[in-house]
Amino acid sequence: MPTPGFSGRASESRDLLGEPRPVDVRVGSSTDALTPISVATRSLAARWPQWIALGFVVGAAVLADQVTKHIVAGQLALDDSVHVLGPFSIHHVQNSGIAFGLFANATALVTALTALAVGWMLVFFARSGARHPVLPVALGLLIGGSFSNLVDRIRLGHVTDFLDFRYWPAFNLADTFIVVGVSILFAAILLGDTRR
Repeated sequence: MPTPGFSGRASESRDLLGEPRPVDVRVGSSTDALTPISVATRSLAARWPQWIALGFVVGAAVLADQVTKHIVAGQLALDDSVHVLGPFSIHHVQNSGIAFGLFANATALVTALTALAVGWMLVFFARSGARHPVLPVALGLLIGGSFSNLVDRIRLGHVTDFLDFRYWPAFNLADTFIVVGVSILFAAILLGDTRR
């Protein structure tokens, strides 16, 4: 008796010696029994472990940056400096631009662009936070540094910079976190492209 759904000819197929052979039916495949009908995909959206890690890194970055700025502003008058070692000194300066003193005369534009960048990074993380294990750390440093400087620009109209290597414009921990976060992202992309 033919199997329901199959023709009698298919159920009576025989091998080269004339012996009956069972019909090979692969469930979930196309008619050639090789091509998958559908492909299962894994969501790359951030889940609660990634959000917790991101929140921890952002919080730590903001706290470290705000505490060091508060200490410098409380201990050194504006434009005062303390030599530490070699070309490095702690130099209290104010910066209304972005990292390393760039665009110092465009405070409103810098504030708006920083807010947009932080918003974009949060949307990106929500959609792709599970893509790579370094994303919570890299984006956490980027968001934490950007957010901490953004808070200062909104609250004070400037940020406090104090890490001065003489041959480079003074910067703060938030700027350092941003640079490190970008570097981690680039390293992850390069390693991902070269890995087999």
